[in-house]
Amino acid sequence: MIYIWLDESDKKGAYFSNFYGGILINSIYYEEIISNLTQLCEEIGIKEEIKWQKVNGYTYEKYIRIVDFIFDILKKGYAKIRIFFHNNQFKAVYLTEGHKENEFTILYYEFIKHGFGLKYCDWPENERRVRLYIDDIPARGSQVEQFKKYILNLNNDVNFKANKIRIEENDIIEVDSSKHLPLQLLDLILGAMCFRLNNKHKIKQPDTGKRGKRTVLKEKLYKYILSKIYELKPNFNIGVSTGIQSYKDKWTYPYRHWSFKPSNYCRDYSQAKP
Repeated sequence: MIYIWLDESDKKGAYFSNFYGGILINSIYYEEIISNLTQLCEEIGIKEEIKWQKVNGYTYEKYIRIVDFIFDILKKGYAKIRIFFHNNQFKAVYLTEGHKENEFTILYYEFIKHGFGLKYCDWPENERRVRLYIDDIPARGSQVEQFKKYILNLNNDVNFKANKIRIEENDIIEVDSSKHLPLQLLDLILGAMCFRLNNKHKIKQPDTGKRGKRTVLKEKLYKYILSKIYELKPNFNIGVSTGIQSYKDKWTYPYRHWSFKPSNYCRDYSQAKP
């Protein structure tokens, strides 16, 4: 079975918005990963939820060890990570009120459908059932039910059907990140990318005119994460979609970014990063 944990971050940012992240784990390796990660957390003294917002002088070195763990399982092929975001300068046109109202869930659906390249999955057919663990679905009431219907409709997608990818109704599960370690690993990576792409590393304290200690540590941790990505893919650029040699790379790559562009857009250069 394919396990995927999904989370979202900034809905609106200075330069990039609609951040989504996903970590995919082969169910064959799940127990080993959780056992080793739990042991590591005990060893380094992490007792609280791992979160990007908790980066500080006390957690920094501990989180370095966690980042090492993340990229070790990526290198081994036990897991994959995908990060999705929208560059603000590419503004969608011809949107209906329904599109605007349901923007968040529509983009979430697109990320689930395309982000991991599931239609190119090459695992044995009996391992291609997908289970989604979504942290606090960003919708309420009927919107949640409609969102789930859209996801289940992927079972009728020509490419999903051809590649024997399937999602059962009880495989769409809303969860609490504090109880799911894979989501906590994802939070570190997703938070780091959102932090850097929206220039939060440049934020200064109004009373001193200088960057705070936590901001400096966050930038330092981001740079360490980037160095680990470079080990997987040299010359990686965080602000654009990760280049591929063939369509199957959308599935095979351990780590990818997807900078989303609407099919119909106008470009607003005033929204571009300097």
